[in-house]
Amino acid sequence: MDTLTWFGLFAVTSMLVTYALESRSHWWILAFAGACLLGSAYGFLQGAWPFGVVEAIWALVALRRWWRVRT
Repeated sequence: MDTLTWFGLFAVTSMLVTYALESRSHWWILAFAGACLLGSAYGFLQGAWPFGVVEAIWALVALRRWWRVRT
């Protein structure tokens, strides 16, 4: 596996773990948003721009959810 594939595996695994832990703390929601940004970067880097766009939108949704839960 090349470096880009390892990065993608890390991004998607981070998304899975942080999503599973979201109910424990609002910080996990923020971490999920960050993991979505990593997934978005991976999508753009591999040339799958629709995946990159969707993951960026998910990051914005997660940030909005974090903002609402935090306050």
